[in-house]
Amino acid sequence: MSTHADTAPSWVRAHAQATPDAPAVDSPWARLTYAQLETRMLALAGLLRDAGVEPGARVLIALPLGCAAAVTGLAVQALGACAVELDRETGADSLEDILAQTGARHAVIFGQDARRWTGRASLTHFFVVHGSRPPERLRGLLAPATCTWLQEDGTVDPDVVPAPLSALPSLSPEAPASIVYTSGSTGTPRGVLQTFANIAANTRSIVEYLGLTARDRAMHILPLHYCYGKSVLQTHLLAGGSVFLDPRFMYPQVVLEAMASEACTGFAGVPLTFELLRRQAAPESLSKLTLRYLTQAGGGMSPDTVRWTRESFHPAELFVMYGQTEATARLSYLPPARATDKAGSIGQGIPGVTLAVVAEDGTPLADGEVGQLVAKGANVTPGYLDAPDETAAILHDGWLWTGDLAWRDADGFFFLVGRAKEILKVGGHRVSPVEMEHVLARHPAVLEVAVVGVPDELGGEAACAVVVLKPDATPKEDDLRRFCRESLPAHKVPRHVLFTEALPRGPTGKVLKADLRTRVLSSLSSPESRS
Repeated sequence: MSTHADTAPSWVRAHAQATPDAPAVDSPWARLTYAQLETRMLALAGLLRDAGVEPGARVLIALPLGCAAAVTGLAVQALGACAVELDRETGADSLEDILAQTGARHAVIFGQDARRWTGRASLTHFFVVHGSRPPERLRGLLAPATCTWLQEDGTVDPDVVPAPLSALPSLSPEAPASIVYTSGSTGTPRGVLQTFANIAANTRSIVEYLGLTARDRAMHILPLHYCYGKSVLQTHLLAGGSVFLDPRFMYPQVVLEAMASEACTGFAGVPLTFELLRRQAAPESLSKLTLRYLTQAGGGMSPDTVRWTRESFHPAELFVMYGQTEATARLSYLPPARATDKAGSIGQGIPGVTLAVVAEDGTPLADGEVGQLVAKGANVTPGYLDAPDETAAILHDGWLWTGDLAWRDADGFFFLVGRAKEILKVGGHRVSPVEMEHVLARHPAVLEVAVVGVPDELGGEAACAVVVLKPDATPKEDDLRRFCRESLPAHKVPRHVLFTEALPRGPTGKVLKADLRTRVLSSLSSPESRS
């Protein structure tokens, strides 16, 4: 056992003592200094303790981005318990699976979502974030479970006066601090375990390469059930900086105005974030920003969007990053100084992480050879919750097998080829959808594109490109295939090109290729496509 010396709650306590009046966590509706954040964290931790939450217990958290969500995650971990942060839109079947897997008895939910939680017999206590004291109707939806009110800034019910947690308990660095759910290969959600040591290692590495200090303030639009979103909060709490939690990115112009008025120095987004800004941002809003840096993860951006982002946010530097939930968020980054000569690279391992490219038997491959990307570091998960077979499939001798195919150049920079399970077998060739996507994205009429594989008549696969066109663009399928032939060999030219108004995306903006493939198969089998 060790002291609670290197955890997010301990970072909050240290800054609350050193700089109590410094801003910590703000939103459009609430502002918390480090002293206020500590007070709310310890009060809620005391309330959770009195409700029966013990070290190691799992507590479900399903809240919108805001101060209450930040306070709740910190309070759970301050007890040495495990925060299970969920998307509020988690489906009923998945939620039942998660309840069974975690054995959770306590949940912190948003009042507007109460009906989604009706009938969850395994839960004995709900903490409900609501603008006012929850009415009897809402309490009735959650009965017979106990229902306790939390205010939207993370303050506990003023009529409930718990003894705040007076000291952070001793705990093992290897104890689970968080369980993050991802989609499993069988369709059942799988919980990725993240220990206190994993989070500390990941957070310290990011703070180091971004050069974060107490002067930094991030515009934070990413959900806290997403590793990337969590890491933005954690890194700024470690550095003594602050975050402005803003869930209004459906109105990009509003967020840009807040970014300027709040004097934010950093901004984190996924590819869709920057694509939406590229389409909607007013140039005069961008000129008012005081950003020092930008970070991008969650998938590759098109070359045009990368170029627009660097030019439009100049002089802010863009850090292209790569990671996985199984790595507590981050594995590599591309330094802005190498953005031109290493364009398309995911960079090199973050401090404390070693990357390598290996063959299927684990043999290291030479520079330029394509194989599976593997990683080793203190941020790598100990595995999936109660899933030994899936854990064994990704962890070998301390190395995380990412499932991504990549190659390394002579300077030690890594380049992704694609997901191993998404590589297509076309006419005896192994073909990466990413390569085709990059070529099609350069066409002046193409706004977005994703490539999936469909069965061909010879038992292999054919590539199908699904394209979203720019407004008023009218190219035909043959036009785009002809464009591909200018840069790609024949077996890498998509056999089919379909047009759509939008690509299916998950909550973090990634294209849902399994859903897309289902749509493509349906479209190609329709009478219209055969005529």
